[in-house]
Amino acid sequence: MNITKKEIDQLNAEITISVTPADYESKFKEGIKKVQKQASMPGFRPGKVPEGLIKKQYGTQILVDEINKLLNDSIHKYIEENKIDILGNPLPKQETPVDFANQKDFEFIYQIGLAPQFDVALSNTVSFNYKTVKIDDELIEKYIKDVRRNYGKPVNPETASDKDVVFVDINELDETGAIKAGGVFKSTSVGLDRLKNETTKAKLVGIKKEEKVVLNVNDLYETALDKSVSLGIDKDIAETFNVNLQLTVKNIARLEDAEMNQELFDKIYGPGVVNSEEEFKNKVKHELGLMFQVDADRFLQQEIEKTLVEKLNISLPDSFLKRWLMAVNEKPITEEQMEKEYPMYAKSMQWKLIENKIIKNNNIVVSPNEATDEAKAYIRSEYAKYGQQASEEEINKIAANLLGKEKEAQKIVENIYTRRVIELIKSTCSLNTKEVSYDDFFKNN
Repeated sequence: MNITKKEIDQLNAEITISVTPADYESKFKEGIKKVQKQASMPGFRPGKVPEGLIKKQYGTQILVDEINKLLNDSIHKYIEENKIDILGNPLPKQETPVDFANQKDFEFIYQIGLAPQFDVALSNTVSFNYKTVKIDDELIEKYIKDVRRNYGKPVNPETASDKDVVFVDINELDETGAIKAGGVFKSTSVGLDRLKNETTKAKLVGIKKEEKVVLNVNDLYETALDKSVSLGIDKDIAETFNVNLQLTVKNIARLEDAEMNQELFDKIYGPGVVNSEEEFKNKVKHELGLMFQVDADRFLQQEIEKTLVEKLNISLPDSFLKRWLMAVNEKPITEEQMEKEYPMYAKSMQWKLIENKIIKNNNIVVSPNEATDEAKAYIRSEYAKYGQQASEEEINKIAANLLGKEKEAQKIVENIYTRRVIELIKSTCSLNTKEVSYDDFFKNN
């Protein structure tokens, strides 16, 4: 077998593989014998069908299968041994049909996309914009207010305020203002802070238990779906349902903010960890800093990717990659769709090449122990989302199972590599740090 490579340009090449009977004959014979042992035909005992009949009926398909295996193994071995850095996978270029039934010698041509040659120079002369959140008193107070509400206790006041939930009995009224016989009746609740009609809200703020108020159904509910769900009527009827309703207040519910005291501090951080309002505010400030640090680094990563991709402007074998993407896509994709989606894919590919170059240049390595620790941290965070904890034994078991799945393990390792690259850039390059307000921080991100 003879394998040669022909450079088309800096980003494209062709690999030609010449195959003769000496390359495939032994495997072909093995394939025939394997089928012969399993074959069953009328007039012959199982496994005793003559070789000639096997060749006549199955020979061509066996030959195709064996040559395809040979080609697949050979081209990947050639690429690996010759250290050819490719993008995607080789694509067959067959200009004339192959006659497997009659040909003895074969020639196959594969197109390959070559990885571009470039370098990434990281130093303090390279700068990136780094936006962080200003943790001021206003933001701290806002966060504390949310915490106090989350740890608040439910009460049932006599008079409704603008953030209460009012439980009411609703009766449909007729044209005279009397309760309509056989009309709509529903016991439900109304969240006053969710009412967008300010006039309606004003009529309910200050109302007391057992008091009544008359409202038009369209002033209480914005859409036909709202009316249908809340009043228990058919959606088609709700479309044209326009009546007055009498609401009788049966109860009022309010979530009263937790007091700023030791009981609250102990509930959140454990007994004796925080012992004063000043310590509580300092703790909140520290937590907010950590929380927004994650977002700041995420935005920085986006800034780094965008800046380096635009600055290096790496060329790709675009035509080849489009063909390859269309060939490997699980669902059929048209050329129009590919043209539309390819620019986004190209930018992602360019960044991945840049990231890999930084990893290689700086000898960044992720150990199995680091991957395990990352998996465990991820599992703990998932449990924490639901306010739960798992034993170390359970976490170890789940982590091992997660890392046993190739795609999941690859994702975990890639996340560590990306974080290491960002950390390297933060310590090597210049950051134009700008502290902004909470609202400005999330604007345009």
